Amino acid sequence: QITFGSIFLGNVPVHEEVHRCAGQTYGYKGCIRDFQVNQKELLIIDEALEGRNVENCNVPICDYHPCYNGGTCLSDEEYWYCECPKLFTGKLCQFATCDENPCGNGATCFPKSRRDAVCLCPYGRSGILCSDAINITQPSFSGTDVFGYTSFLAYSAIPNITFYYEFRLKFQLANHHSALQDNLIFFTGQKGQGLNGDDFLELGLRNGRVVYSYNLGSGTATIISKPLDLTLNVHVIHLGRNLQKGWLKVDDQKNKTVTSPGRLVGLNVFSQFYLGGYREYTPELLPKGPRFKNGFQGCIFDVQVRTSLNQGFKSPGTPEGRPNSGRSVGQCKDSPCSLIKCRNGGKCIETGSTVYCDCLTGWKGAFCTETVSVCEPEHDPPHLCQQGSTCVPLPDGYTCHCPLGTTGTYCEQG
Repeated sequence: QITFGSIFLGNVPVHEEVHRCAGQTYGYKGCIRDFQVNQKELLIIDEALEGRNVENCNVPICDYHPCYNGGTCLSDEEYWYCECPKLFTGKLCQFATCDENPCGNGATCFPKSRRDAVCLCPYGRSGILCSDAINITQPSFSGTDVFGYTSFLAYSAIPNITFYYEFRLKFQLANHHSALQDNLIFFTGQKGQGLNGDDFLELGLRNGRVVYSYNLGSGTATIISKPLDLTLNVHVIHLGRNLQKGWLKVDDQKNKTVTSPGRLVGLNVFSQFYLGGYREYTPELLPKGPRFKNGFQGCIFDVQVRTSLNQGFKSPGTPEGRPNSGRSVGQCKDSPCSLIKCRNGGKCIETGSTVYCDCLTGWKGAFCTETVSVCEPEHDPPHLCQQGSTCVPLPDGYTCHCPLGTTGTYCEQG
């Protein structure tokens, strides 16, 4: 048996092979591995206070496929280890940065590294942990972030859009070239299958032009505007459709029209109305059409819609103007980084309402205030302890605790 404080390892068999005879309990005969207490790994040999009659186990552990989350088990006659994929850690690759989610208010937690997480803030929230409430009157979108997510707002499905609709909106581009290249402004449709016959309505930017497309189930109709006048600070779009005939007017450009192919005249869409981006961050999940690769970069405001000539324009949403959900959407012209101070050379990164510190090598933590231990995977240069051994930091350098059957400075000798 091995004693771990009040924990005795060896008296509880893996297959409940405990035999009691004349009041005595006979210890387990076999191999025990991967010992954890409250999700903390304990090194069976190195952290034991005492023990006796313990030998190295020669069972080919990798035959049991012990690694989690896609880890690869590697072994030789002496020891084994799990080679973990990115973003997972632990001897079994069982831990991820977001297992203990630090993000609040329904934020999306993304593991920035094996030690640090980024909180992608929901609608109406901002800050490192999305704890700050913000009032959004003119939403700003940041396109697709470095983690592959778009900022977006999702409103309830627009009713009575089948045969007639008109949209009016204004937008202001972010001050960089990519905002004009391949960016979604809004979308609603039959999402998920990507079939040619899926009905959808889509508006976006491509190569400096506004692209308006719709499909009534018998083919896609598309109108492409002239290049935008980039001397204008705010651009105005007015578009609509009556049965098969659609039209688009951008700024002071002439009105352009198109007629959809086939004989179908009704637009049947069931999804929410997505503004600036979409919840899924793979364009392939959207029905075939322009399939804009990125979300919008800039501000979109004064969005209004009507589904009959006899009614007035109103904002989307139920109640009016209120989105159901959103992610990484900020208030136009506000900068979350103005409230964040990254330390030790870290750079503040903002995507809509989401904000985080990008730390220099050797630093980690929400504000780059924690040093990276010499034994951590992010340390540069990495430690030299061989796989299967344990790196232990010292005041000046580190040492390697070797598993049974290995020795040497870095546990490199059998």
